[in-house]
Amino acid sequence: MGFKETWITHINSKVIEVSILNSTIEDLLGSRARVKILKALAIHEKLTITLLIKKTRLNHGNVRKHLDYLKTVDLVEEKTFGRSKIFRYKLENMKARAFKNLIEILEDM
Repeated sequence: MGFKETWITHINSKVIEVSILNSTIEDLLGSRARVKILKALAIHEKLTITLLIKKTRLNHGNVRKHLDYLKTVDLVEEKTFGRSKIFRYKLENMKARAFKNLIEILEDM
């Protein structure tokens, strides 16, 4: 069963409201950039956006956009410590655990 949720993203300094309707595995894994971010977070569990950019070789705007989406589907949590933001892979989420298991299986091949 899908869900309907609205979330906000920033593109070129403009706030854009995006509606997610019937989010599917294709929505989640349909972007190579998003998969890179998920993989990095699944392996390291907690990373700053700077480290995510280095590990994925993506630009800040792209990483931020995908992190915003991943937060709305409850796979990633953002914590602020002073001026630093840490992004944590939510292993308590069953889908997040399943994706991490898939990565571990595929990386061992």
